[in-house]
Amino acid sequence: MITVNSYFCGAGLMDAGLTRAGIKIGQAFELDKDACTTYRANFGDHLEQCDLTQKLVLEQDTCDGMVFTYPCTKYSSAGEMHGTRLGDDLFLHALRHLAVARPEFYVVENVPGMAAFPLVMEAMSKMPDYYVQIFAPVEATTWLPQRRSRLIIVGTKRSFNMRPPEATRPVTLAEIIEDDPRVTYHKSIAKRMNGEYRDRPIISDPAKGDVAPCAVAHYSKDRSTRLVVDRRYKLGVRPYSVREYARLQGLPDTFHFPVTDNAAMKQIGNGVPEPIGFWVGTELTRYMKQEKLAA
Repeated sequence: MITVNSYFCGAGLMDAGLTRAGIKIGQAFELDKDACTTYRANFGDHLEQCDLTQKLVLEQDTCDGMVFTYPCTKYSSAGEMHGTRLGDDLFLHALRHLAVARPEFYVVENVPGMAAFPLVMEAMSKMPDYYVQIFAPVEATTWLPQRRSRLIIVGTKRSFNMRPPEATRPVTLAEIIEDDPRVTYHKSIAKRMNGEYRDRPIISDPAKGDVAPCAVAHYSKDRSTRLVVDRRYKLGVRPYSVREYARLQGLPDTFHFPVTDNAAMKQIGNGVPEPIGFWVGTELTRYMKQEKLAA
């Protein structure tokens, strides 16, 4: 079985897709305590809660591939708007792990804005002796009713023609809506609807075929920013439930969040759409099969 080590794995949304593709997660590493709780509840005890900047590579188990989903906040347009778009050094620790271990393949996932950082892109896409392919933007709307763009870098030791995501009939927003959602109707919703905040809410109507905006971690703090039309509620709108938010990221309903709703929303907003992990995992499984045939 193909094994990967997963770095900055969060609650495991990317790993859920890789696992569905038949890949085994050998080891996973994450710093956030709540995310570790969710990860272990869904995948088991191969997760280590740690600071990867202090983790030695040679202490880890060997693997076929490495997957890096380090935080994207500094590369996002929101970061640029607030004057914090400076990048950080986590990519250097990803590079350190990759350079020492030199697995058969590696994957980097982040926001398309990372492409604006030449130092980061050089580090993660110019590794000697790897054939590198870059896919950007990879759109979540290929599979899901959510506008979310990602950048995917894949490096393999042999030349490999990785197929881009195939267009499918995406799940609709109407299909992810719960019949009896568990939500809290905060006062901030009415205030935002009435224009008392700087930004109006982003409202999506399932009946009109709308697609939800990008799921963000900040939703854990303010549910008034993204609303869905629901005539049963005051003002005809409501926030998304945790399960609906998870469905926007492609997670099955069997995915469990043994944490507070706020922690769950943060983990979902910080995650990678599960179908992206499945696409990457499926293609790398094909690569490894070709590698065995070549041997």
